Amino acid sequence: MFGSRRSGVVRRLWRSRCLVVNPKSGGGGESGQNAEDPQSGLKPITHSLFKRLKDEQLELLARAVEARGSDDRTSCVSFPRSELRIGKQNWCPQLLTCKLFRWPDLKHLHQLKRLCICDWFWKIHDDNATVCCNPYHFSRLCEPETPPPPYSKLLPGNNRKNIDDFFEHTSTHEHRVNEPSNNTNDDWPDFSLSPPVAREVHWCSVAYWEHRTRVGRLYAVHEPSVSIFCDLPQGNGFCLGHLHVDHRHEMVKRTRGKIGGGILLSKERDGVWAYNRSEHPIFVNSPTLGVPHSRTLSVHKVFPGYSVKVFDYEKSCALQQTASSDFPDGPYDPNSVRISFAKGWGPCYSRQFVTSCPCWLEILLNHTR
Repeated sequence: MFGSRRSGVVRRLWRSRCLVVNPKSGGGGESGQNAEDPQSGLKPITHSLFKRLKDEQLELLARAVEARGSDDRTSCVSFPRSELRIGKQNWCPQLLTCKLFRWPDLKHLHQLKRLCICDWFWKIHDDNATVCCNPYHFSRLCEPETPPPPYSKLLPGNNRKNIDDFFEHTSTHEHRVNEPSNNTNDDWPDFSLSPPVAREVHWCSVAYWEHRTRVGRLYAVHEPSVSIFCDLPQGNGFCLGHLHVDHRHEMVKRTRGKIGGGILLSKERDGVWAYNRSEHPIFVNSPTLGVPHSRTLSVHKVFPGYSVKVFDYEKSCALQQTASSDFPDGPYDPNSVRISFAKGWGPCYSRQFVTSCPCWLEILLNHTR
């Protein structure tokens, strides 16, 4: 009976593999006999991983995969740090599970970012004998768009070289001061959260908008991370589904239906990160995501399952020290991030301004206020 139960869990896991190669998808692929199986070549190494997982860890992995990231409380799945080997190829267990259950096109470990909901997030520089291989404790890193979007226009000015030099000097200096002496744990960059702060100090406030109308009060964030969602029943955070408005516009209703798991917002040592937990893209506008000295800031599209650093503290300091005070189109807040759900804005869209988006967030950062 015991062996039969374990076999049943293995079958559940294999049926849950991602069968559709889509680099812009959040994972949890389609199943069925008619779907192309990009994972068939991974079957031997996958079953090797399953065999090495203890019964409890195997069940935890199955629950995490079947929940598809809808529950913040899914546990870590620990696995020995040693790599899996098949033929001449070595596999990191967390890379294998992320490739199997979320992103079949995934190739390298550095394409992943560990999320703050993972216990190992706090152990980046510890010498641990195990790693977490829960695929929903990771996101994919959103690469900056290259070349810059056509709607990012550079301002005329002579400060471009100065700011580039400032970035290079500051980056070199910061690495010398803050870089740990030993960086174990897969050569990952330091994505650890900022040190805990006093409870009464909030590091940001979140405003929720529907078109030009702010709905509800400002939501002050005291913890290092916060989930902002609409209809996610598990976990806690800022639930947009609790904010009621009489006679909502039909477009707003449809867009709210696409928010789902929303985003996970976290304050980390190098900046503020947003992880797209919904099944639709989000769109981000930030002073530090645009080209330096651009008055028309870039709007970046972030696909489901991806993370992006929505605010960079280092770049923000550099921009504010070198920024010109001559803004012909009016003032702007250098510490504000805007995130819209499902609908983008800017010259590439029918909506020219963020206030034309049905549902969007304004993240008001408090680190320099």
